[in-house]
Amino acid sequence: MKLYENGVYLINGTELVEDGKNAVEAVKSKTGNSVTKEDAAKNTIAYGILSAHNTSGNMEKLQIKFDKLTSHDITFVGIIQTARASGLEKFPIPYVLTNCHNSLCAVGGTINEDDHMFGLTCAKKYGGVYVPPHQAVIHQFAREMLSGGGKMILGSDSHTRYGALGTMAMGEGGPELVKQLLNQTYDINMPGVVGVYLTGTPVKGVGPQDIALAIIGEVFGNGYVKNKVMEFVGPGVSNLSVDTRIGVDVMTTETTCLSSIWRTDDLVKEFYEVHGRGEDYRELNPGDVAYYDGMIEIDLSAVRPMIAMPFHPSNTYTIEELNANLLDILDDCEKRAQVSFDGAVDLDLKSKVRNGKLYVDQGIIAGCAGGGFENICDAADILRGSSIGPDEFTLSVYPASMPIYMELVKNGAAAALMETGAVMKTAFCGPCFGAGDTPANNAFSIRHSTRNFPNREGSKVQNGQVASVALMDARSIAATAANKGYLTAATDVDVNFTKPKYFFDKNIYANRVFDSKGKADPSVEIQFGPNIKDWPKMSPLPEHMLLQVVAEIHDPVTTTDELIPSGETSSYRSNPLGLAEFALSRKDPSYVGKAKEIQKAQKAIEEDTCPCEAVPALREVMDTIHANFEDVKRANLGIGSTIFAVKPGDGSAREQAASCQKVLGGWANIAHEYATKRYRSNLINWGMLPLLIEEGELPFSNGDYIFLPDIKKAVEEKSSEVRAVLVKGDSLKEFKMTLGEMTDDERSIILKGCLINYNRV
Repeated sequence: MKLYENGVYLINGTELVEDGKNAVEAVKSKTGNSVTKEDAAKNTIAYGILSAHNTSGNMEKLQIKFDKLTSHDITFVGIIQTARASGLEKFPIPYVLTNCHNSLCAVGGTINEDDHMFGLTCAKKYGGVYVPPHQAVIHQFAREMLSGGGKMILGSDSHTRYGALGTMAMGEGGPELVKQLLNQTYDINMPGVVGVYLTGTPVKGVGPQDIALAIIGEVFGNGYVKNKVMEFVGPGVSNLSVDTRIGVDVMTTETTCLSSIWRTDDLVKEFYEVHGRGEDYRELNPGDVAYYDGMIEIDLSAVRPMIAMPFHPSNTYTIEELNANLLDILDDCEKRAQVSFDGAVDLDLKSKVRNGKLYVDQGIIAGCAGGGFENICDAADILRGSSIGPDEFTLSVYPASMPIYMELVKNGAAAALMETGAVMKTAFCGPCFGAGDTPANNAFSIRHSTRNFPNREGSKVQNGQVASVALMDARSIAATAANKGYLTAATDVDVNFTKPKYFFDKNIYANRVFDSKGKADPSVEIQFGPNIKDWPKMSPLPEHMLLQVVAEIHDPVTTTDELIPSGETSSYRSNPLGLAEFALSRKDPSYVGKAKEIQKAQKAIEEDTCPCEAVPALREVMDTIHANFEDVKRANLGIGSTIFAVKPGDGSAREQAASCQKVLGGWANIAHEYATKRYRSNLINWGMLPLLIEEGELPFSNGDYIFLPDIKKAVEEKSSEVRAVLVKGDSLKEFKMTLGEMTDDERSIILKGCLINYNRV
């Protein structure tokens, strides 16, 4: 794999010319035409799609309107509740509500099914589509029924990626979907476009997860594609099945790119035809000369079975490399665990080595990444006639949709798997986010799913529990299962892949999915459950602000799972106050109590009473502020909390990573860098300042107070810097922070206090 240091011209889809002193002349000599870099950049597939959906008239400052929206059952309640508070009357574009996260209804009594009934009645009232539990995971339904060549889809799940089908899709926090429901736009600067030039053909046994992990391992740490669009081109694309392309594509989220798009061909056309939607196919190719801001060149024949060790998809090795350096790599993982868990528990992976081989406790093939038809058929071929054995090792397989499941039953793959001792389960995202198949304490799980963050598998460090996940391809998971739990690469087994043809049965969805066909019925009464609560009142940005630092996180990257845990807490996603009780609970259990304590001061201000009486510890701080800033009064002051994290927001698009802080009185985050655009957008949409501070020794510590004089004026006047004052006793120390670039609408949202206030009617 090669990462180019400069931009690259792609000529006729098959020849690369790196940008440099003589690049323009080289391009001219090969094509006979003169072309500028600016014109060539307009010849990417991504540029064409973005241009067709941009409403601003300025391709540097995009205002995008999407064709369709999609959400699942731990996001759509909050989204619709926010939109309802802002005057929603009907869904202006197709909006699909799937139920694939809390579909087990196993925790919290009635509240999961209450959310589902809320979704069904909202689909009827506002004119949407409702996919019942167990029918399909969100992204498989979108591939089968929503995607379209040259279209754009916005989803409230971070793995909203349908680029392999010619659809540019993006995963964002719920407020960005609310904007689309209110006929507003998705506002971003024109992103960079990085080409992924594929050549060669994968060797037998290498699958999509292997290719994806190889890419992630190369580009995550250096930020090569961060907030950019990855565009897959080159002759190697046509050497991949559509299922393989889909499996690679969905994992591009883990590179921190903004979106993805692939060139399309007859195989993609066949995919649409198989699903009865041939008219939605569109051939997409870059222009004769296209310019990319970067280029990743991959020889697919050189990719080998991969494994992403705990605790990130970028912690990658070939399986061969892992087996050759087993104890050293396991020791490194244990040291990473000490950092991730702050020494609270000990992860013991070296005990998994038996007779020089790594023994695995659990295998999972599931969800939007692993549950595809081809993945499961290949796994069945590897396991056919074998046994997974009667010991600790277990294998669970979750087809991504009921149509896939039905075809696996019809062609015998399901039976072949079940005969080995594997368990077939319905479409469910739980193993990916800690709500299904949680391993035993200190167990090691291998999964063809999307993430392996700390605690993501469902264990609870705060209760002394720890397990860990490695990501692998379905084929190598099957090979490991055939070897009764001893880690094995698929390239090491002798197998005949039968590659059965896929037949899509549309009757499954026709008989079960509610589709309003875009027709709203205002007479429908929304069905609410006792856990579905409205958002609490949120105050506008004050003239001056006093922040207490209530959490300080120095990990290189902080995931959204650490900011608000997944797993069983997902049952409370429809209850803002209830869910907020879990904020940072696995990273800093003291956070909620500290945030609530300083929030008492803001509540006192809103009730026109003395904040120092509500929080006596503030008295000395306020005396110092009043002595030095005479214009600060109760009426123009806001008091709340902030957290510091080095690089927060990697991972899920969940808005609750920000909204829970806001509900607890959070006014800001402070960071050296935000891991993803979507987390920063979530902060802004919930009225929280996305403050940036330069790397180096921090001028504050956990528990300190930071005063932001004239913060409202700084936002209004688009100041590049934010004046900050550390208040300690009777002393003051000034330092500077920045807010980064913001659109006018984003500043207005911050000033109003949140997106709900901005849109409230």
